[in-house]
Amino acid sequence: MNELPWIEIISAVVVLAGGGGIAGLLVARRRRRTQDQGDARATVEPGSTVEPVEAPSVEPAETPVSTAPALEHPAPTAGRLVRLRDRLARSGSPLGARLLSVLSRDSLTENDWDEIEEELLLADVGAGPTTELLDALRTKVRVLGVREPAAVRDLLRSELVALLQPELDRTLKTEPTTAEDGTHLPAVTLVVGVNGTGKTTTVGKLARVLVADGRSVVLGAADTFRAAAADQLTTWGNRVGVQTVRSDREGADPASVAFEAVARGRDDKTDVVLVDTAGRLQNKAGLMDELGKIVRVASKVAAPSEVLLVLDATTGQNGLSQARVFAEVAGVTGIVLTKLDGTAKGGIVVQVQRELGVPVKLIGLGEGPDDLAPFDVDDFVDGILG
Repeated sequence: MNELPWIEIISAVVVLAGGGGIAGLLVARRRRRTQDQGDARATVEPGSTVEPVEAPSVEPAETPVSTAPALEHPAPTAGRLVRLRDRLARSGSPLGARLLSVLSRDSLTENDWDEIEEELLLADVGAGPTTELLDALRTKVRVLGVREPAAVRDLLRSELVALLQPELDRTLKTEPTTAEDGTHLPAVTLVVGVNGTGKTTTVGKLARVLVADGRSVVLGAADTFRAAAADQLTTWGNRVGVQTVRSDREGADPASVAFEAVARGRDDKTDVVLVDTAGRLQNKAGLMDELGKIVRVASKVAAPSEVLLVLDATTGQNGLSQARVFAEVAGVTGIVLTKLDGTAKGGIVVQVQRELGVPVKLIGLGEGPDDLAPFDVDDFVDGILG
């Protein structure tokens, strides 16, 4: 039994010796191969050339392509008026061709006058303005005996222009001011209205109007209750190089966003700050109180110079009821009428101005980014008369 450990020791020595011999053979073979390669290089004759070994080609790293969108250049507002007037002329408004057709008849009966009244009411001109227009037309047609198409058109045109109150000031107040201490104060425009009227889109289009007129602009995304509103407004701003002030969380205090946007406009010496407010229902008292808060808080930096109410021209009387409530809460200074293309509701222009004593300042006649233009009474009437 004492012989077993010795046998194990002898076996281990043999294995180690064998392993060392194998390792020695491998080292000797490697040394011999290296020496042969050195001899081969040494035996190259003088003057002979050795073909260089080409290094593997390496493709240059691709330069990252910038994903920043190219800035757009909005169309001048002057060119838009003609385009929008032509589009309005093709909309088939009952204030146009149908009225001219009735007034051009050889003799006007009571049924004809009833037809004219019906067309005006369907166009949302309103009962009061309709009565005024009918009385004026009856008198002049009877006294002047107008029957020729051109004369009828001139007569109707002059009465419609008077009905639209061309004396109202429709200019947008976009001039920055200076405080008593010399601080720059931007012109602040609040845009209000219910969801579905195109309010946020109108803010983006209005930014393009101002940029086209050479104004610097800051956008305030104070519609914090609708998830996509801030993203939508940011996209509009990016297209024309306009900065958007927004909250980093949904449901943030709208008034604080408005305050920050106006303060940014003041610090950056921006011409105009456009604030998009929440599209709240006008019969929700708490939400309307929030709109009043936005006005008060923004005024701590600079009082709003414009409060624009966006109305959908197709809503008729509903739009008028919205206008009344918003005017009480926010002190509306101007109306923006959207979706006037292809609609018979153009008469809302007359009624809303009469109801509020506030002018329509901008109209939208299409879905394109530059389909918003300053409202001009003469162009509007010429458009609907064709």
